[in-house]
Amino acid sequence: MVGVGIIGYGYWGPNLVRNFFETKGASVRQVCDLRAGRLEHAAMRFPGVRTTTNVDELMDDSTVDAVAIATPVSTHFDFAMRALAAGKHVLIEKPLAGTAEQARRIIEEAARRGLVLMVDHTFVYTGAVRRIREIVASGDLGDIYYYDSVRVNLGLFQHDISVIWDLAVHDLSILDYVIPAKPRAVSATGMSHVARQPENIAYLTLFFSDAMIAHIHVNWLAPVKVRRTLIGGSRKMIVYDDIEPSEKVRIYDSGISVDDQSAEGVYKMLVSYRTGDMWSPKLDLTEALQLEAAHFIACIEGGERPITDGTAGLRVVQIMEAATRSMGEQGRPVDLA
Repeated sequence: MVGVGIIGYGYWGPNLVRNFFETKGASVRQVCDLRAGRLEHAAMRFPGVRTTTNVDELMDDSTVDAVAIATPVSTHFDFAMRALAAGKHVLIEKPLAGTAEQARRIIEEAARRGLVLMVDHTFVYTGAVRRIREIVASGDLGDIYYYDSVRVNLGLFQHDISVIWDLAVHDLSILDYVIPAKPRAVSATGMSHVARQPENIAYLTLFFSDAMIAHIHVNWLAPVKVRRTLIGGSRKMIVYDDIEPSEKVRIYDSGISVDDQSAEGVYKMLVSYRTGDMWSPKLDLTEALQLEAAHFIACIEGGERPITDGTAGLRVVQIMEAATRSMGEQGRPVDLA
């Protein structure tokens, strides 16, 4: 039985506690939060779980084998390093850290101590995204032309990070998981409409070595909630709508065919359009966080490498760090190492 401690019982913490409670092989030992009122809520909802406002008490608890961190990004590095130093396996809410350098140090510390490090890229564990990865890997889409996503809603405003680090991290983690090719550069523009606060709207464009391009639009100031991704290939195209209650993933047998012809020395290009059937695959409806929690425990017990390991988390942080730099320079493309 893997004893689990959760640091942070705000927006995401209750979901982590609930899912680890329901995960075979896991036992929630402690919940830590600085706010006594939040701990009272945890105690009422999960009787028998110890609560504390002192993170050292959780770190020193010998019954806690793994720590899940659901706190502001600025605290991720400190809490992760303290947990690893205490011999605990670590699951960190997205993003892994506030800088790529911090992410590298967390990865190195986990590897040095032989501990499991996993990043909470929740969407990677959804049935929809896992199915999309299978479709892309099968080659059914053909050559990938573009990845285009929109993730907008009204709020929740964050005071310590921009909308890129709050919302775009989801789309970047999905992109990293489903598309084998990795971007070589990123350009980003954005704006803050609240004085002395981080950017609340942003547009990211990612460039690849081939003809593929990716574009991500994130916004805290939209009047509607949109969670839609389009992936276009030379043979077929995918529309992924996370808001859709039933047919979240749709595959369209649509595309173009280009016929180059030369007649009497005059170059002509003929473009024809193909519109075929649309179908929606059956998806696994298991809650993503439930699968993620089970995967974390399995990695601890069996020595497996997590799907969303520290390296995956680092790649996403590197892109967001470069995008933030680009945004500060009005969209100048920044190369990715």
